Amino acid sequence: MVRKPVRSIIGAIDAAAARWTDPDFAPRARARDAVGARTGYSAPMVEYAFDRLFGALRRDSIEAVIADELGCIDVLDDFAERAGRPPAHALPLGRVCVISSRTTIGVALLPAIFALCSKCNVLVKDREDHLIAAFFETLGGELEALRDAATAQRWSGDEDTIDLNGFDVVVAFGNDAILADLASKLRLPARFIPFGSKASAGYVAREALSDASAAQAIACGVARDIVLYESEGCLSLHALFVETGGAIAVERFAAMVADALGTAAVEFPPVALNAQTAARFAVARDLATFRAGARGVYSDRLPGCVAILDPPFEEPPLFLPRTIGIRSVDNASQAAEYLERHGIALEALAVAGRRWDLLELAARTKAARIAPFGTLQAPPIGVFHGGRPRIAEFVRWLGDET
Repeated sequence: MVRKPVRSIIGAIDAAAARWTDPDFAPRARARDAVGARTGYSAPMVEYAFDRLFGALRRDSIEAVIADELGCIDVLDDFAERAGRPPAHALPLGRVCVISSRTTIGVALLPAIFALCSKCNVLVKDREDHLIAAFFETLGGELEALRDAATAQRWSGDEDTIDLNGFDVVVAFGNDAILADLASKLRLPARFIPFGSKASAGYVAREALSDASAAQAIACGVARDIVLYESEGCLSLHALFVETGGAIAVERFAAMVADALGTAAVEFPPVALNAQTAARFAVARDLATFRAGARGVYSDRLPGCVAILDPPFEEPPLFLPRTIGIRSVDNASQAAEYLERHGIALEALAVAGRRWDLLELAARTKAARIAPFGTLQAPPIGVFHGGRPRIAEFVRWLGDET
């Protein structure tokens, strides 16, 4: 348990994160190279990820999330009055283990930060780039009490022999098979917080395609959501639906997306695909071209991007790097039917246009976020990742009725 006022903990997080927002900060530069070597991502892409990750860890943002979920910040330090309830104290639930994912850069950091704010001791099973360990070193320099409370060690996946029964909370990122295996190793009353495999989709309403300028802006946002992190994360755009009947035809909009993909590839250069993925990419592109001819397949071989207009409804998304199927639809129900047919669990829905049926689409597909195109990969710190709270799951409540 961290025996420091919560504002001191938040202040240390804010100060450490501020240092990591400096591109010239030596630990950040070393971590950038290590993350790039592990993922294959270009330096601009890793820098973008770091800017989003550490730029979000501001004192006011963290305090706002805590106050929203727990009622007030002071409840983490002592008993505090709450409207309609007896005074209560939010106590740390215990020891927390956070198991990081293979792909998303720094995904383990936010749950670790909020677990520390709840005064829990935290162990992060880090990736081989040691990003979280490096940040924890900076954090310990800001507040000595966090040196022992925040630790990280390398996560070696299936070969890892960590005893999860020593933890009161386990947060894990991974595919469904990995999560099921981890869950089987836990005993009650340990709390398991799993984040499994998900995807994100986009929907462009016809009224959003009012003119070429509006359509071009949307296309640029679409391209950014596709190319960032090589379409590997749950916030990458994997399926795109465009309504017919707009001032800009769907076919023309698809061409705009393809052009924007080429431009985005200059800002964020692609990774070198391994032989297996490169073969799958080529087969998908060539099959789509065979089916549609030159019309309907927009490909730029140099940056390795491909947009396919109206691939078969019966086929799921390709889930390949920088690849998108653009499906013409008449209404949001058709998009929902496609996602449900292929069992696609959504993390987020990007939209252009705001209508009640698009809100209903997000709810029907169990998305946790509705966001503008171009912002899928930059969620605010307070969003409900996986539809779950940020800090509420790391505390237990003690009420005082005397």
